[in-house]
Amino acid sequence: MEQITVLIVDDHPLYRGGTRAALEEADDITVVDAVGTARAAKERVAELGPDIMLLDINLPDESGIDVAREIRVSHPETGIIALTAYDDDAYILALARSGVRGYLLKTATDAEIVSAVRAVALGGSVFAAAVTEALLRHTRDEPSRDGQEFGLTEREQQVLMYAAQGLSNREIGTRLGISERTAQAHLSHVYEKLRVKSRTQAISKALQEGLIKVPEVES
Repeated sequence: MEQITVLIVDDHPLYRGGTRAALEEADDITVVDAVGTARAAKERVAELGPDIMLLDINLPDESGIDVAREIRVSHPETGIIALTAYDDDAYILALARSGVRGYLLKTATDAEIVSAVRAVALGGSVFAAAVTEALLRHTRDEPSRDGQEFGLTEREQQVLMYAAQGLSNREIGTRLGISERTAQAHLSHVYEKLRVKSRTQAISKALQEGLIKVPEVES
């Protein structure tokens, strides 16, 4: 079985230990190290090239947001999952802009963390429901990237944007002058083309792929 290598970055020794123990219960995950500072994190990523970095925001020597930005440039092959107690909109938006591929709150269960690691290792993205809701409060009306590379039509992109803004299928239909059933059909096509199974997954992938704009914020 091919192993998913993970680096844990958290300044609390007990939390580091608990997360490590939870991940090492999984047969397909190997924790290569667990460190407590931004400096150590960057050094270990350079040395070990882990598949995944579980990253806390609140580090003693540097913001985890800045670490995420730097690692995304220097080691883009390492998928970053923010795992933090912070659910403030400013932190969430700043991390989304930094290019993290997952954002879990520290209330996440061991099973949810393991599942997120596997999903991101496979190229997916994972955002907690509260995080997705915060991101959607700040989305803009126009996409920032052409969805045609995913095979999305202009109408499907419109449906995706309205879905991201929280509109029901009926409301989407009203906005676009189509029936509720047609709106649902377009959304089903979006799921198929983005290779997801639900509205939440579609929105998470759209955020990750830049199909939905998230504004710049002060970090």
